[in-house]
Amino acid sequence: MLFVSGRALAFDDIRTLPIGEKAPDFSLPGIDGKTYTLESFKDAKVLVIVFMCNHCPTSQAYENRVIKITSDYAAKGVSVVAINPNNPAGLRLDELGYSDLGDSFADMKARAKNAHFNFPYLYDGETEVTSKKYGPVATPHVFIFDKDRKLRYNGRIDDMENPAKTPHSQDARNAIDAILAGKEIAEPVTKTFGCSIKWAEKSVWLEKAHVTWASEPVTLDTVSTSGIKEIVKNHTDKLRLINLWATWCGPCVAEFSDLVTLNHTYRDRGLEFVSISADEPGRKDKVLRFLKSRQASGPNYIYTGDDKYKMIEAVDPKWDGALPYTLLVEPDGKIAYAHQGLIDAEQLRKIIFDNPMMGRIYKEGEKN
Repeated sequence: MLFVSGRALAFDDIRTLPIGEKAPDFSLPGIDGKTYTLESFKDAKVLVIVFMCNHCPTSQAYENRVIKITSDYAAKGVSVVAINPNNPAGLRLDELGYSDLGDSFADMKARAKNAHFNFPYLYDGETEVTSKKYGPVATPHVFIFDKDRKLRYNGRIDDMENPAKTPHSQDARNAIDAILAGKEIAEPVTKTFGCSIKWAEKSVWLEKAHVTWASEPVTLDTVSTSGIKEIVKNHTDKLRLINLWATWCGPCVAEFSDLVTLNHTYRDRGLEFVSISADEPGRKDKVLRFLKSRQASGPNYIYTGDDKYKMIEAVDPKWDGALPYTLLVEPDGKIAYAHQGLIDAEQLRKIIFDNPMMGRIYKEGEKN
C-alpha cells in the first residue's frame, strides 16, 4: 500500500505520471538476481520502461516487439527495462485462462527464459510502490524518458495488438527516434489497451469469485458402462478433462482441488471437467458432500455397475485400473493425455494450455 500525506492510496486514486516529470526512482529485483535502480541505466540516452506481465494476452502479443525494440536501439544508447506491476493476489483464476504462467516472480523467470527476453524484467508485485508512482493503466504501458530522465512519452507501443498485422503508427519507436534526434514528439500521450493492473487491493475480487463458485450448484448423477463410453467419446466442441476417483483413495482426494482449479482457470475457454466416482452407489451421499466441499460444479457421476473391470474397459482399455486415472479428451474422442496416479498439476496445466484448442490468442506466425 502506498501512502500519500498519511493517506492510503487505493488503485482507483492512482494517476499516470504526466509528461515532463522526472522518472521516480526505484529499487526492484530482476529475474537475473540483480537489483535495479535508475542509476543502473545512468548511461542511457533514452530509457524505455515498459509495464508488462505474463498472463495478459495483449502483453504477450507485444513481447517480441519489446525484444525487437531492445535489439534495434541498443547501439544507439537506448535502454529498455520491463516491470511487472501485478500482485498475484489480485488475479482471478479465470484471468489465467490465456496463459500457461501466472504473474509471480518464479513465473516471470520461466517466461523470460522461454521467450528469450533480452531486457531486464523486474518484479514490483509484492509492494507495487514503483508502479503506483508511474501509474500504468494497462499491460503493456510504456514510459519513455530522455537523458535527463524527464518523461517525454507515455502510452501504447503501437496501434496494432495482433502481431501478425502491420501497425499504422509505431508510437514508441517514433518517440525514441524523436528524442534521439532532439525533436519534439508529435503525440506524447496515447491511450493504452490491454489488461488492467492487478493491484493487491483487487484481491477482494478474487474473494468474490470464490463466493460465486461456492454458490454454483453441485450435483451427482449415476452413470453406467455405456454412459461412460459416451462421456469418453466426447461428442462436444469442448476439451474434456475426465477424472476417475473415489473418496477412499488418498491420492484422488489430494489432487481433486487441483483439477477443480484447472477447470475454473480454463472453463471459459472451453474446458469441461467431468468427475466419475468409483465409490459404491450406496456411498452417493458421501461422494456428493465431498464434491460440494471442493466446489465441483461441473458434471459429476458415480458408477452404478457391479463390475469395476467393465468400467475400466469403458474408460480406457490401456488403463491398468489403479486410481486416480485422468484423461484429457479432445472432441470426437481423441485422447490427448492419459495418466494413472497422482497428477502433476503444473504439467497438466501446460498440456491443457498447449493443446491446439487453447494457447495464446495470438500464436506465433498465425494470421488472424
